[in-house]
Amino acid sequence: MKLIKTFPRAAVLGAAMVLAGFISSNATAQEISESHLAAAKKVASATKILEPFDDILPVLAEQTRTAFVQSDPTRAEEIIEVTQKVALELAPKRAELNERVYRVWAEHFTEAELNELAAFYSTELGQKLTQTIPVVTQFSVGAAREWQDKISTEMVTMVQEELKKQNEAQ
Repeated sequence: MKLIKTFPRAAVLGAAMVLAGFISSNATAQEISESHLAAAKKVASATKILEPFDDILPVLAEQTRTAFVQSDPTRAEEIIEVTQKVALELAPKRAELNERVYRVWAEHFTEAELNELAAFYSTELGQKLTQTIPVVTQFSVGAAREWQDKISTEMVTMVQEELKKQNEAQ
């Protein structure tokens, strides 16, 4: 069951990072009102779009700890303690990511659209969609891979047969 929760989080995180990079690289100078950002925040909250990002800091802390311990195993205890301390110091910076995500939503949807989306995602159907889409996405990706493998095999077989026919005709 962990795979069902982990894979979509990674996919969502990757897509969100690409989207955030695209937005920041386009450097839109558009002014966004506080009410517009508030509407974006409502959508983010209702869709739980920020949840996959909860793992970023703990994963970075673990990777950092591992790298430092591998380079100097004799200081493992000290490294673990310092890494934990630094991770806790950096935790408040998570608000910066949230604000960037709200801004991404606000740059792509009008305030009215965001309010409509928030209203929808607050319904029973909207909540079901939020909870179900990671599983549906995972199984859809699996179905696409299976189909791709099947079609790939068929294509190779058909091309081989066609080439054989053309070779025999000559």
